[in-house]
Amino acid sequence: MSAATHAYPAPSAVAELLKPITWFPPMWAFACGVVASGQPFADHWALIVTGVLLAGPLVCATSQAVNDWFDRHVDAINEPQRPIPSGRIPGRWGLYVAIAWTLLSLLVASSLGDWGFLAAVLGLALAWAYSAPPLRLKQNGWWGNAACGLCYEGLAWVTGSAVMAGGAMPDPRSLLLALLYSIAAHGIMTLNDFKSIQGDRQMGVRSLPVQLGADGAARSACWTMVLPQLVVIALLLQWDAVGHAVAIAGLIAGQLLMMRWFVAKPVERALYYSGFGVPILVSGMMVAAWALRGASTIPGVTP
Repeated sequence: MSAATHAYPAPSAVAELLKPITWFPPMWAFACGVVASGQPFADHWALIVTGVLLAGPLVCATSQAVNDWFDRHVDAINEPQRPIPSGRIPGRWGLYVAIAWTLLSLLVASSLGDWGFLAAVLGLALAWAYSAPPLRLKQNGWWGNAACGLCYEGLAWVTGSAVMAGGAMPDPRSLLLALLYSIAAHGIMTLNDFKSIQGDRQMGVRSLPVQLGADGAARSACWTMVLPQLVVIALLLQWDAVGHAVAIAGLIAGQLLMMRWFVAKPVERALYYSGFGVPILVSGMMVAAWALRGASTIPGVTP
């Protein structure tokens, strides 16, 4: 055993391993669920704060540590400067951090009742299944991106609605919107794979850019992001939320302009589109959530 195995990682390296920049999507989705629940915020501040922390700095951070540990050989090719391949997280400390954050997430989730705890269990199970053998869902971009989309957007949204309602089943409209934005998130996840095409090919990871080529994966990602949003617009019009539908249509128009720029050079521009185009998409999530707040029920459906 090398001397480096006995070393402790610096706190800055652990923070980098947990990737705070990735925490926003599930935290935002949880907040969307909170809004869509229709419940008063003032009566549930402790639940809201705990849920947001669980979605981002705990469950999402756990998924990042798990992914980096089991992807350390791929990262050594694609991004050798990352904490584990660079040696800044020495020995098996990457695995230890992933296990510790899993246990901490479960501990905090236990304070959110049955819905919150079970959602955390499911999210953590998918996080490990995404990266760790034998399942390693990320070996195929279709399955891996679906797991991420469901966790990052749908599961977080539904959990936010459920815990606000005291564990009751969320409004069917809220469940439907959560599913649609989970599908859109499949395309968002594809954007992350353009930077690692070389290493994925060498290590046998069948991401969508590897399977479809860069151009095909870029078009697939764009369609996967846009089509569910069009369905959202149709639903909002059916629910008489015309102003919200128009707002999302405007947000889609902005995305389409950026998508045209992105697909021209997807490998070079994926990171920029992820940084500037995706926030426009997730802004529409919150618009849709506010459309449900105080809206009339679907005819024939009991929330």
